[in-house]
Amino acid sequence: MATEASELERPSEGFIRGLGLLDSTMIVAGSMIGSGIFIVSADIARQVGSPGWLLVVWIITGLLTVGAALSYGELAAMMPKAGGMYVYLKEAYSPFWGFLYGWTHFLVIGTATIAAVGVAFARFTGILIPWISETSYIVEPFRIGSSSYAFSLSTAQLIGILMIVFLTWMNTRGLNLGKLVQNVFTFAKTGSLIALIVLGIIVGLISHGDVAAANFGDLWTVRGSLQDVGHGLTSVAAFGLFVGLCVAQTNSLFSADAWHNVTFTAGEVRNPQRNLPLSLLLGTGGVIVLYLLANIAYLVTLRFEDIQKVASDRVGSASADVIFPGWGATLMAAAIMISTFGCNNGLIFAGPRAYYAMAKDGLFFQAAGKLNKFHVPAWAIVIQGIWSAFYVLPRTVKETDGKITYGNVYGDLLTYVISAALIFYILAIAAVFVLRFKRPDAERPYRAVGYPIIPALYCIGAFIVLVVLFVYQTTATWPGLVIVLTGVPVYFIWRNLSGKTDPDSQS
Repeated sequence: MATEASELERPSEGFIRGLGLLDSTMIVAGSMIGSGIFIVSADIARQVGSPGWLLVVWIITGLLTVGAALSYGELAAMMPKAGGMYVYLKEAYSPFWGFLYGWTHFLVIGTATIAAVGVAFARFTGILIPWISETSYIVEPFRIGSSSYAFSLSTAQLIGILMIVFLTWMNTRGLNLGKLVQNVFTFAKTGSLIALIVLGIIVGLISHGDVAAANFGDLWTVRGSLQDVGHGLTSVAAFGLFVGLCVAQTNSLFSADAWHNVTFTAGEVRNPQRNLPLSLLLGTGGVIVLYLLANIAYLVTLRFEDIQKVASDRVGSASADVIFPGWGATLMAAAIMISTFGCNNGLIFAGPRAYYAMAKDGLFFQAAGKLNKFHVPAWAIVIQGIWSAFYVLPRTVKETDGKITYGNVYGDLLTYVISAALIFYILAIAAVFVLRFKRPDAERPYRAVGYPIIPALYCIGAFIVLVVLFVYQTTATWPGLVIVLTGVPVYFIWRNLSGKTDPDSQS
């Protein structure tokens, strides 16, 4: 009996099953909640033009995310091993499709997000410690020839890199330390978000009832500063509003992304057939409810027109300043520091398990397929950390009227791959149908709720958003396909180098 229990706790690949339902749920929620919910509503407000449609955007995001989680749980329970979406796409289609996702995740989706969250942490730290700034340079920006790219090292970039290095090192020290940090910071930032919601609604209704009346008394009239959502369209016209609702999903879906990261760690989850689907539902459902309530709090404390033009899009800070006049920006900075720290820990913790699975199939650096003495894929974590830290350094250069401004390369890359990521999500949910056909007799401890309607509705809804993005946001979407396609030659190179002509047989 003791031997059987030991085997349950330590699966054949050497991982230790040390993640319970609470831990798994904290990975889902903690990876989702970063800085986005405190910022992106301003851009969405400019895209859709009214309080009602702002809320509709988040409702659509919620339906898509929870619908995907309900369906995705079947795959997670059916194949509870390290690798997540890489494994599911490999099993449903072929190793080639699994690799394209894993490669894109390593190249941009996971690593550029880690860089973005690291710099976001530094930016808000700079509100508390002014010398930390993106314009306080240790190494001044130097351009690469006459190109539109440069490299620099500011104090903010340094803090972002140090954060990535610290969390990378910490997550090589074993599962228990990583999950402890994840649980503590997820509880802390969830509590901060709940406090913002509750206090915002109470203070807004009691002290600023005119704001709530102005927003909720006229939910649907398009007003204020409107953004061109493509081909000269704005939300004033009905079709422009439809396009705006789809384009706005790039902001809201990105803020709700990484919900599936817990499945990368499936080899370390206890009773994965039960806990993985349940943690996906609890984590995504809970976060989406909080996101919707946060936007209600914004609309109770801030006029819609003010949300559209708030400085640096910091809606959360502006709302907190209404609740705590003079202290809002400082308190929100501290809250977002906690949020981004916990978010990056979840991203750094989970992603390398996918690279580990790829390496075991001969489709990634060989060292990434080995566990250290703490039973974690240390080299996969380190390789991810190096690439993520590198992304903090390159800058985009824009000249306007002789004035030079610097952006971040990772920001452009993340914009490009949002549509590509949506393609992989559609393929993953469609995999539920594919595997029901290919492997009808496979054990399915959990079956997708609402099958086939909910998975089909997700695929249809996400496909509509995808088509609109490719048609009306061309410059921000087609480069994402190029990024994905870079994986085609890399796949065949790695397959030939590994000598494994059928990686699927090695899983």
